[in-house]
Amino acid sequence: LSTMITFSAAISACGKGGEWEKALHILRLMTQGTVEMDIIVFNAIIAACERGGAWEQAMQLVDMIAGSKVEFATITCSAAISACEKSGKWECALQLFRTMVHRNIKLDTIVLNALISACEKTGEWEKAMQFFAVMAQSKIERARATFSAAISACEKGCVWEKALQLFGAMAQNQVRSEE
Repeated sequence: LSTMITFSAAISACGKGGEWEKALHILRLMTQGTVEMDIIVFNAIIAACERGGAWEQAMQLVDMIAGSKVEFATITCSAAISACEKSGKWECALQLFRTMVHRNIKLDTIVLNALISACEKTGEWEKAMQFFAVMAQSKIERARATFSAAISACEKGCVWEKALQLFGAMAQNQVRSEE
């Protein structure tokens, strides 16, 4: 257990320092040894990949989790979706969303905001609106960032009427600002 904690701390430090390649190197060392990995280790490595914009590596790690005994967590998928979002890979983000639904992993505001942002960045305003609707149907809080990304997606899709609708809904619902 203490060895896994040590590895996790080293991976986390690499991630915070923007050294996702070094975090992956530590993972390789873990797989060569007898240290059993858990979701905390995977979360730390995927978060490092997210910070470094290494979406392909994040997706490979998700595949690695799927092929192991480790259970997925919302934060795991959230970090991988964010890595895809930051790289403009909405299709990969959508694939992760489907994995979450298939595995009954809890959706939250962070996950859906990242999905809406991924769609917004690539001009997929209709997909962004679908995720926005999922939030309403699932009674997941839509924060100011949610509305901002959805409005921006509509702007990029040249659907100004929808953007104004969203703006009105944001004001009507007294959406709180993230602090």
